[in-house]
Amino acid sequence: MSSRPASVIDDDRRDAVRAYVNSHRDEFVAQLSDWLRIPSVWTDPERADDVRRSAEWLADALREVGFPTVEIWTAGGPDGAPCVFAEWPSDDPDAKTIVVYGHHDVQPVDPIDKWSFAPFEPAVVDGPDGDKLLGRGASDDKGQVLYHLLGLKAHLETSGRTSPPVNLKFVVEGEEESGSPKFTQLLKEKRDRLDCDAVVVSDTGMYGEGATTVCIGVRGLTDCQVDLHGPDVDLHSGSFGGAVPNPLTAMAKLLAGLHDDDNRVTLKGFYDNVQPLSDREREMIAKLPFDEARWLATAESRAAHGESGFSTLERIWARPTCEIHGVWGGYMLAGHKTIVPTDAHAKVSFRLIADQQPLDVQAAFRAYVEENTPPGITANVHFFGDGVQPYLVPLDDPALGAVASALGRAFEDEVLFTREGGSGPEAEISQILQAPLVFLGVGLPTDRIHAPDEHAVIPLLLKGAEAVAYLWDELAAQPA
Repeated sequence: MSSRPASVIDDDRRDAVRAYVNSHRDEFVAQLSDWLRIPSVWTDPERADDVRRSAEWLADALREVGFPTVEIWTAGGPDGAPCVFAEWPSDDPDAKTIVVYGHHDVQPVDPIDKWSFAPFEPAVVDGPDGDKLLGRGASDDKGQVLYHLLGLKAHLETSGRTSPPVNLKFVVEGEEESGSPKFTQLLKEKRDRLDCDAVVVSDTGMYGEGATTVCIGVRGLTDCQVDLHGPDVDLHSGSFGGAVPNPLTAMAKLLAGLHDDDNRVTLKGFYDNVQPLSDREREMIAKLPFDEARWLATAESRAAHGESGFSTLERIWARPTCEIHGVWGGYMLAGHKTIVPTDAHAKVSFRLIADQQPLDVQAAFRAYVEENTPPGITANVHFFGDGVQPYLVPLDDPALGAVASALGRAFEDEVLFTREGGSGPEAEISQILQAPLVFLGVGLPTDRIHAPDEHAVIPLLLKGAEAVAYLWDELAAQPA
């Protein structure tokens, strides 16, 4: 079952685009390396000026490509994270409008002693998939933002156009690695400037292992802390044990009851709005070259586990989950102290898929805790915000077809659809802009994003640029 629609790009145009991109490899790597040297870590207050410098760098790069309008917006006031906006109208008065989303802030580099190279001193080294560019942000997300500029230049050079075939807008935020706390409000404030027909996100990756894939979905997330309080003081377990409720015992039972024997989450209504996997998507997932033993080795785990009736990849990408991240309370120092403790605590999260809503899950969990808290124990559930909504691209979305066609042309391969287990702001972007959103990413799971030794595979970044060069024609050719 192929997912490579017929392309509007002929072989001569493909060869010209590919030649342009490859001939500008060294220039692209040097330019990206220059950007990677800027330590744009917004989570570190001491790096705020570096994040602003990173935004200015990107603004200059966009102007150099030819964008006539380039602005730097700030999220949450003048001292907020800098967001780069650029706009290049098409000469075609009936052209569609496309927004490209990405981010220029990067993850912190701690623990620095786990890096085998200096994270902000880029270098090119050999790798199993081709030359790698070492550096924090090489894959997430500076490399994937910058290949859009190379792809646009390749498009203009090989098409003879003086403007894109679509009205092209960029919005590249500076606080994504902090959870985008002010970015959605910025989108609402600038809604009229960002009006569009579709959004393209290049902040995801491909499956790897020789498979050409497009991500079509990310999971939502909501997480909380649960606090149980029993006696007002720690009690002697010989005098009071077995005669008063123990909050740690209550917590153990409460957490153990979150899953049934089939490893399904037991919250009432939890699965009511879960959008099931289609047969077509399950067939595509089954086509991927997945080696479970190798996957377990990378996880340093000895067994796969999860909801009955689903494969490992289906569990990660397309099923909701509940995970317990920490449990503590009572006496935890050396030796023993025989008490009935006063308090017990736990951290719990839920990964969600379309069409689940974080606030619905929060209400169901609060009800579950209330129903399962014994007399004599008081419970408090604190959720860390309203959560992140899941996002799923419909398989028949025309913009998805354009992305698949562009990637298929670049890689000369069948394109399969995957999802990602993580979470991001995509649902809110789509809702605020009232436009469909699709993903075009070429990172690999081995790029070590968010971890020491982050890098990007240079040949894949160039393929991303090639796909971008085709994408604008693919989108422009679609009927209005």
